[in-house]
Amino acid sequence: MIVVGLADVHGGLAAIERMYDIIRSADVALFAGDITNFGGEAETAKVVAPAAQLAKKIFAVAGNCDYPEVDVYLTRQGVNLHGRGEMLGGVGFVGLGGSLVTPFRTPNEYSENEIAAYLERGFADLPEETNVSLVLVSHQPPIQTKCDRIMTGGHVGSQAVRRFIESHRPLVCFTGHIHESRAVDTIGPTHIINPGMLANGHYAYAEIDHGKANVEIRRF
Repeated sequence: MIVVGLADVHGGLAAIERMYDIIRSADVALFAGDITNFGGEAETAKVVAPAAQLAKKIFAVAGNCDYPEVDVYLTRQGVNLHGRGEMLGGVGFVGLGGSLVTPFRTPNEYSENEIAAYLERGFADLPEETNVSLVLVSHQPPIQTKCDRIMTGGHVGSQAVRRFIESHRPLVCFTGHIHESRAVDTIGPTHIINPGMLANGHYAYAEIDHGKANVEIRRF
């Protein structure tokens, strides 16, 4: 299974249009939050609708800079993964939108306890078989990795996301939110990948096969 992850589109239509052939070639395309730049349904549709027509399958979560209408639109289109789990080709996908509370009072923020509850709710949607390969799509990165460092060097990731990863050991966590923290890292066996803001020309790429994943950040 080939999975591509797009983070922090922020309504950048020129960048998303350059991704169309890549989206078409993947088995799954993921939108890892901040689809718009403080926008609602109309702005989301401009980004997501063309991609949905091209892709074999898409999943998406809203980011902290997306208004509640974004979540409504994604749900109505049947692609919203926030607080949900869904199986596809033997792989379980779990999603988390929004972010921790920020100093900027953005529209879509949660406490650590709320984040933990959304993640466990999504995981509970999946079958109980122990051989399910798991992929996490979380706008908010886990704490203490290369993927959650702000420009001052401090880590601003989530403890709850990290605990979920340590407990459930997904193959990959596709994340974003921290634009300057483009990186690939690991927590145990889990690959953490933050490709940075899409407009900067990068996306996340993963090949998943028989319970293993190869991941990298690619340019387009």
